[in-house]
Amino acid sequence: MTLSGGTFSSGSGTLSGSSHGTHSFGSEGDMELQARMELKRKRRMESNRESAKRSRQRKQQHLDDLNSQVDQMRTTKQQLITALNITTQNYAAAEAQNSVLRTQTIELDSRLSALRGIIYHMNANQVTNAAAINANYDAFGASAWNSGMQMVQQPIDHMLYQCF
Repeated sequence: MTLSGGTFSSGSGTLSGSSHGTHSFGSEGDMELQARMELKRKRRMESNRESAKRSRQRKQQHLDDLNSQVDQMRTTKQQLITALNITTQNYAAAEAQNSVLRTQTIELDSRLSALRGIIYHMNANQVTNAAAINANYDAFGASAWNSGMQMVQQPIDHMLYQCF
């Protein structure tokens, strides 16, 4: 096919026309050419439609995927918020329990210190009483010693029982 001076020619026929754009179809070959060109144009249009359809489908699929990700992230966010709230509550409960335990530790340390002071004074009294009892041991015998020790031990046992 060639185009020269206003005439379009192909191997089997020619299209004539002026330089003003008017064409007249004269032969059967020209009509075949026009039919082939029309067929190509229709195929191209159909191909373009299919391509545009596939493009719209890909775009819709991508949009659906993004919406799915958004929903999944919202769900994950809600789960994380719930987990954070539970952790915060557990932390507050542990802090409260630690505060109670610290207070109890201070109180028990104070009681222990007081008991140690009492035991110290009672031991000092026992030494003094033991010396007095030992001096009288020969006069009253072993029973006096044992009863004196019981008198000293009973208040200690009673004090320890009340503290614990």
